[in-house]
Amino acid sequence: MNYRSYSLANFEHIPQVRNYLSKDDIDAVKIIGSVLPFKINNYLVNELIDWDNFRNDPIYHLTFPQYGMLSGEDYILMQQAIARGANSTQLAEVASNIRKRLNPHPGEQLTLNVPVVDGSIIKGMQHKYDQTVLFFPSHGQTCHAYCTFCFRWPQFVGDTELKFASREVSTLLSYVRSHPKVTDILFTGGDPMIMSARMLMAYLEPIIEADLPNLSTIRIGTKVLGYWPYRFLTDTDADELLRFFDRIAARNINLALMAHVNHPKELQHPAAQKAIRRVLNTGVQIRTQSPILNHINKSAETWRDMWNLQVKLGCIPYYMFIARDTGAQDYFSVTLEESSYIFNEAYRQVSGLGRTVRGPSMSVDTGKIEVMGVTEIKGEKVFQLRLIQCRNAAFVGKIFYAKYNPDAIWFSDLEPAFGETGFFFEDKKELLNL
Repeated sequence: MNYRSYSLANFEHIPQVRNYLSKDDIDAVKIIGSVLPFKINNYLVNELIDWDNFRNDPIYHLTFPQYGMLSGEDYILMQQAIARGANSTQLAEVASNIRKRLNPHPGEQLTLNVPVVDGSIIKGMQHKYDQTVLFFPSHGQTCHAYCTFCFRWPQFVGDTELKFASREVSTLLSYVRSHPKVTDILFTGGDPMIMSARMLMAYLEPIIEADLPNLSTIRIGTKVLGYWPYRFLTDTDADELLRFFDRIAARNINLALMAHVNHPKELQHPAAQKAIRRVLNTGVQIRTQSPILNHINKSAETWRDMWNLQVKLGCIPYYMFIARDTGAQDYFSVTLEESSYIFNEAYRQVSGLGRTVRGPSMSVDTGKIEVMGVTEIKGEKVFQLRLIQCRNAAFVGKIFYAKYNPDAIWFSDLEPAFGETGFFFEDKKELLNL
């Protein structure tokens, strides 16, 4: 299959859009797509979306902007700007003002996560946890299609102040050398698998040749198995890419694809299953993760089926996340209580090989907080929580409690239980291990 993508400029040329979407549906794509990024490709349009039932189709909600992804007030602001014929500069200003209200960089990504060496900020990198450095290759800061829930949506809206990117592999190597606790480099974006094999090799080969004693794993965050499995099948450099994966394995470096898979449909397609087999044959691991999302995968049965299928195909279930407090959070949100219930119900229905998964987890400025469930202690109904990752590694594994709030969808909706005035990790100096 030859790749073809569609954006806000040409999506109305898609035959299924003309045949199935109403004027209101098309207007919603135009209005919301002027604020949040929109991009889809012919594989998703022709192979994955069930157009006869598109309003309930998870892949449709995953890729097409929907009414409800902006607040009513912001939707009307952009709708009115388009209706009055605002020029591109005016539309950009309206969009920018709306984006600022959508918490474009949750978890203090632009402050606490950015490495500083000798007083200078290192752009294109993040270092939140001791063992893992995130690297944003400049050539990988787009995707084969954009997820409507994506918490990194600022990467794709053309605002350079909101974007992470770097070409400086030498800086990355120096940083990893000087931080011996680092064992993992995570290539992220965007989607690094958008790059050609030769471009990806240009980034990875210097890291491999550097023979860093502390580096054991290179991870690549990607949606390619669900959005364009032909990357490993029929793209002109697919075989070259897989041979390169073979060479990495031969150097005793663990290469792991951190595959974002949001619904079983993505892995049920024969092309996706064939791509997985080809990747695994090189010795690469595939670990799978997804947020729990209203309209897409909000049921225990969906997660059970997804984890079972992943295990059957040789993938390793890794994380269930809570949808982050950014972008279209309200549209996708599932309460913490329901998320925990769905996780535990699905977890009970998979074998031990599927119980490698962790969650549901919130990635906040402190670290990753697991919602273990709702319980009652000394007559008080509370959330039981645990830090499964933290800026200060001494806090990892600690269990703590928050007052029960049935409407909570994020950590900011919680308060300490048992009359405590704050959570134990809220002291910034202690959190940052200063």
